[in-house]
Amino acid sequence: MKPSMLEAVETARGAPPAPAQRRTRSPALAVAGELARAGADALLLAPRTALFLARAPTLRAAVRADLAERRAVEDAPPPRALPARPLRLFLASAEPSGERHAVHLAQALRAELARAGAPPPEILALGGERTRALGIETVGDPLERAAMGADPLRSLPFYASLLARTAARLEAFRPDACVPVDSPALHVPLLRIARGQGLRTAHFVAPQYWGWAPWRVDGYRRVVEHALAILPFEPAWFARHGVRASFVGHPELEAGLAAPLPDEQRAGLVLLPGSRSGVIARNLPWMLAAAAELRTRLPGLEVVLPHDRADRRAELEAGLRAAGATGWVRLALGDLHGELAGARAALSVSGTILIDLLQHRLPAAVIYRLGSRLAAWAAPHALTVPWFSSVNLLAGRPVYFEACFRGQGPRAEVVAYLERALTQPAWCAETRAALDDVAARLGPPGAVERAARHVLALASGGAGR
Repeated sequence: MKPSMLEAVETARGAPPAPAQRRTRSPALAVAGELARAGADALLLAPRTALFLARAPTLRAAVRADLAERRAVEDAPPPRALPARPLRLFLASAEPSGERHAVHLAQALRAELARAGAPPPEILALGGERTRALGIETVGDPLERAAMGADPLRSLPFYASLLARTAARLEAFRPDACVPVDSPALHVPLLRIARGQGLRTAHFVAPQYWGWAPWRVDGYRRVVEHALAILPFEPAWFARHGVRASFVGHPELEAGLAAPLPDEQRAGLVLLPGSRSGVIARNLPWMLAAAAELRTRLPGLEVVLPHDRADRRAELEAGLRAAGATGWVRLALGDLHGELAGARAALSVSGTILIDLLQHRLPAAVIYRLGSRLAAWAAPHALTVPWFSSVNLLAGRPVYFEACFRGQGPRAEVVAYLERALTQPAWCAETRAALDDVAARLGPPGAVERAARHVLALASGGAGR
C-alpha cells in the first residue's frame, strides 16, 4: 500500500540495510516525525496517484511476470551461536488474524529455542487477549481500537500515544529483533522507530504493495531487513525493489486437515460474508438475495452461513432476519473447516478465507461490494494485478469467478456460476484439478515455524544492543 512515485524505488538495489546507528532522538520526537510523515503522505497522495496511473500499464506487465514465478518455500539456515542469555524479542499485531499468527510465531520461537537448548526468550508485544494468555507482557492493545471501527482521524491520538509508549519501551528493552505481523499502516512507522534505535527488524506477512500503492515499497525497504512473504511470487517483486524477502508459505495452511471429500459426500452452498462489521453489512444482504434466487432453480438447496467468530452472532442473525432467511439458512458458528468440508460450493468475499476454501478444493464465486462511487472508480484503476482474489493470482487465470462492484452487480453471472458448481460434476473435477495446482504452489504447512527460524537467524546475527 520519493521525489517521484517509483523512480527511487526501481533504482534501489543491493544488500539489506545493516542495523542503523543508535540515535538520541526521543520517543516523542520519533512519533512526531511519523505524524509529520503521515501528513506529507496525505498531501502527496494525489500527485503520486497521477504518476502511478500514467505508469500503470508498465507496472501491470511487470507484476504479471512476477505472478508466473514458481518458488519453493525457503527455510532459514541454522542460526549463529545463540547467546547464553535469553534472546529478547518484540512482536506486534494490530488485528485478530495478525494476532493469531503472532501468537503462533511466539509459540514456534519458544519451541525452536528449546530444541536448540537455549533459554526461553523474553518477549514484549503489542497485542490482545491471546497474546497475554501466553504470559507475554503487552505495551498496548491495538486490537481494541480496531474492533471499534473508528475512522482514522479520530483514532490518530490513540495510535500516536501507542507509538510513543512502544518507542520508550523499545529503548529500554533493546530487543534482539522486532517482528510485527501484517498491518503495515501501523507497523511500518513502528519499524522506522525501531531502526532509528539501531534494532534488527523483520516483518511477517509482507504487505501487498505489488497490488496497490507500489510507491510505498521505498519506505518499506528502508526499515525492513527481512520480509517474510506468504505468497510465492512476492519475493521476486520485492527483490526488484531492493527488499530482501523469503517465501515461507502461507500461515493459514493447516496441517492435519482431512483430504477433501468426494463430490457425492458434499451438499449445499456456504455463504462467507467476511469478518468485519462493515464488510458483512455490505455483502451479506446481496449474498442472501443471490442464494434465494439460486434456490428457485435448485429447490431444497441447503444453505449454510458458517463463521468462526461467535461475537458476530447478533449481526449475522439480524442480517438473516432482515432478508427473511432464518427459515432456510443455517447459521453455524465455530467449526468453519467442518462446514467447508461438507459443502459443494461457496459464495465468498475476498480475503484469507479463500485459502481455507482452497484447502477443501471448494469452487467459489468471489465478490466484493464497494460502498462509494469513488471506491468503484478506484478499484479497476488502482490495482496493478489482473485479479483481486489470491487463488486466481496463484493460478494465473480466473479459476474462481470474481467481481468487485457497487450496487447490484453481476448477480445473474454469480448465480449461473454457482448453479454449475452445484450440478456439473465434470466441471467441478476440472476446477478441483486447477485448485490442486494452486495448492501445490503454496507449499506445505509449517509457514510459522519457518518464519520463526528466519527470525532467530536474524536475531542471533546481531543483538542490536
